[in-house]
Amino acid sequence: MRGIASPAPPLTQQATSDSARTDWTGRWVSDALAVRIITSASSIGVKLHELVGLAVRRNPKRAHLLVSTVLGKHVPTDPDLVYASGRLLGELVADLLTGAPGDSPPNPHAHTGALVRAALAGDRSASGDLLGHVNQRQRQRLDGASAVLAGTVVVGYAETATALGHAVADAIEVPYLHSTRRPVEGVRPVGGFEEEHSHATSHLLLPEDPALLVGRSPLVLVDDELSTGTTALNTIEALHDTHPRSRYVIATLVDLRSTEDRERMTRFAAGLGVHVDVVALAAGFVELPSDVLARGQELVADTESGLSNGGQNVPVTTSHALRLTVDWPDGAKEGGRHGFTPEDRHVLDGAVATLAQQARPLVAAGQRVHVLGFEELMYAPLRFAQALAASTSAAVTYSTTTRSPVLPVDDGGYAIRTRLAFPAHDNPVDGPGPRFAYNLTSADDLVQPRFGLLILVVDADADTDDLHLPGGLLAQLAASARQVALVVLPSYRPAARVPSNSPNVKTPLR
Repeated sequence: MRGIASPAPPLTQQATSDSARTDWTGRWVSDALAVRIITSASSIGVKLHELVGLAVRRNPKRAHLLVSTVLGKHVPTDPDLVYASGRLLGELVADLLTGAPGDSPPNPHAHTGALVRAALAGDRSASGDLLGHVNQRQRQRLDGASAVLAGTVVVGYAETATALGHAVADAIEVPYLHSTRRPVEGVRPVGGFEEEHSHATSHLLLPEDPALLVGRSPLVLVDDELSTGTTALNTIEALHDTHPRSRYVIATLVDLRSTEDRERMTRFAAGLGVHVDVVALAAGFVELPSDVLARGQELVADTESGLSNGGQNVPVTTSHALRLTVDWPDGAKEGGRHGFTPEDRHVLDGAVATLAQQARPLVAAGQRVHVLGFEELMYAPLRFAQALAASTSAAVTYSTTTRSPVLPVDDGGYAIRTRLAFPAHDNPVDGPGPRFAYNLTSADDLVQPRFGLLILVVDADADTDDLHLPGGLLAQLAASARQVALVVLPSYRPAARVPSNSPNVKTPLR
């Protein structure tokens, strides 16, 4: 069978540069490094500058960082918008895998771009309407017996796309697994791959049951951005070597592959004899000058020399966080590190609803509340933030901490305004090092903290002495909120090793 890779999507509008917008949070980088972002297509009617801003990486492999406005990683975001955007991406996957959308209009999602745009402008009802749309589409599909093929599996990428992958899997009602950079004793890896442009490159796949990845149905790979496609191709090659199948789908918020990258994916698919499709909320290109890496490193050095404390706004020495008692069901999974089924989602839905009720006494009417997740632990904090927003009148936002070192610049045309830096606190296998939380503070925080309440959600493995030490994350967060609370979720561990007669798998690292 001859392989097929998705061609560049047809233009739904004339390709336009998004860099000219003066209110765009990529303007500063665009001006400083001559980076241009060009939108070529969007099935939901958005432009790339609405989905991403730009920042500068402290990374010799890539100068710029695309900062998503709908991912909830680096930017505090309405949790309903984050989840609805992921579910919307999942609906695009479902449309692809189930064929034509029946008696719906040719593009049933054409109006959703206006909802995304309104939600980004602060209209929380638009986020609710977007969630309503994806829920309705899912019901229509299931009522019409257009379920995704049994055996389909979704795999998301750590750390940025773990919750996004969950949302896609929720939309199409199939099992989910995300990669991890945290080995777990007693759980044998069934695959691995490299993320070549990243500062932390090795990914592991640690399903509780290795048979999760066995089958011939489509495999859906989910990432927040598709820059070159190399990581996805590495993943497909690694998994196809042990568990071949005929179809792969790559789902991403933004597809920024060049023409050469698209042609390379076509050749790759043909070589394996498989279909490789790509779906995205928007597609386009990033134009970079030939010397962008050198210019980026010089820019980082020049700008950081003016930061008196490494980008932290307010030096703090002690933590006064309130620990919130957690009523978490025995055996409930806090995420997809070891696999996550639709049944696991129903259990988690109940658990986060209970947790929101426990947190309600801390929330004042009309208060600004922020829920901060922890690196790969994105999904449970996201769903908790949604439940808290639904059960209170607070203005709830959501983001997570990250390993990624990014230059902060306090400018309205830059996506990373402020940075909190703190020691790693989960005994990482790659050793100690700094971790970061972005856009949680402002220059006014000495007078008025940004949030009335900030709730940090970590798993038990991250509740270490380093979290609580002076200068640790909890102490740093005191600059962001009048009250800081800590939620510690149990770290799910598989009950027992998989039997020795399970499918034999290898662990290729490309």
